[in-house]
Amino acid sequence: MSEGRSLFFGRSLALVGILLVAANMRTAVAALSPIATRIDADIPLNVVSLGVLGMLPPVCFAVFGIFAPVFARRVGLERLLIIALLALLIGHMSRGLSGSLLSLLVASAVTFAGLGIGNVLLPPLVKKYFPDRVGLMTSLYVLVVSLSALIPPLVAVPVADAFGWRTSLGMWMVLSLLALVPWTAMLVRHRTEGIPIPVVEEADSTVLRRIGGSSIAWAIALVFAMSSLNAYAFFAWLPQLLIDTAGVSAAQAGTLLAVYAGMGIPCALVIPMLTARMKNVGRLIYLGVALFVAGDLGLLLTPGTLTWLWVVFAGLGPLFFPLALVLINLRTRTHTGSVALSAFVQSVGYTIGAFGPLVFGLLHEMSGGWTWPLLFLLATACAMPVAAAVISRPHMLEDDLNRPR
Repeated sequence: MSEGRSLFFGRSLALVGILLVAANMRTAVAALSPIATRIDADIPLNVVSLGVLGMLPPVCFAVFGIFAPVFARRVGLERLLIIALLALLIGHMSRGLSGSLLSLLVASAVTFAGLGIGNVLLPPLVKKYFPDRVGLMTSLYVLVVSLSALIPPLVAVPVADAFGWRTSLGMWMVLSLLALVPWTAMLVRHRTEGIPIPVVEEADSTVLRRIGGSSIAWAIALVFAMSSLNAYAFFAWLPQLLIDTAGVSAAQAGTLLAVYAGMGIPCALVIPMLTARMKNVGRLIYLGVALFVAGDLGLLLTPGTLTWLWVVFAGLGPLFFPLALVLINLRTRTHTGSVALSAFVQSVGYTIGAFGPLVFGLLHEMSGGWTWPLLFLLATACAMPVAAAVISRPHMLEDDLNRPR
């Protein structure tokens, strides 16, 4: 095979492989809550267990996202990605075969561990295989990630009704299997000869020790945390909330959850460009707060009227997520600072976000309704103006790190 044909074949496989990996990134997160009542008939799920299941994605994203760069240094990007996809495949299959709450929790943890590693590996894989198309490829895979959160709620209930909840949970293993094909082919048949495997850089330990004293780091982490907290609380509880308060069916609730997830698509495409061009980024944060408040208040006060509109507003609120990712680069001058800020923001953000589903569920259990859980989410929006004020000031992370102490 000629060098030119080999390069074309390698990039084509990488393109397909990256998009297939992206298609797996949110399926497990959005596939369970619409069919929780079906699962409960075989595996009793109380509020605490549902809250823990809702916590697992951000917890695993935080933990395995931190260690993924260390693993990648040892085995390489492609091999680690194959390991992550195998974990995802086994996790999906095991979730469908679960016979107890413990086995469901363990299988879910394995699944989300694979997703956590995949989250970290996608950007360096894009940089390796498409250094001349980084922007285009990033937009493509972010779009596919958003779609991977939109589709499962649409099909979860119909598949569960037709074939059972085990099939509805386990069928996503097919996507993991498909994603394995191009990456395995690249290693086995081509070994990516002549293309050095890039090193995934770890954050500088000195910078990480000092970053806790940076106001800009905490502000961006807060924005990321509130986006994660609200999003994962709704991914875990929105279907049940809508069934109880809006009188919709389980299938309709799954569709509305898909609408909520689908709002991430325009946010992912538009917010990064606006963030890079706007002088006062704080205005975007205020917009996100307004959307959050409008959506949550609508679900609190008139859930049965214009339900879809409140879900759309609540779904547009997490525009904080792509905004925070862009700010990691906009508020740093050096690559070391960017890596350190990314590690800090995502570890703090996902850790705080993990409490969203649990607190939301416990408040529902203690109050017997959905008023206090929604008030809790509304209260989290109050922290955003403080973060907006800090982020709006034109200063960089390095300014805080180099300030005399």
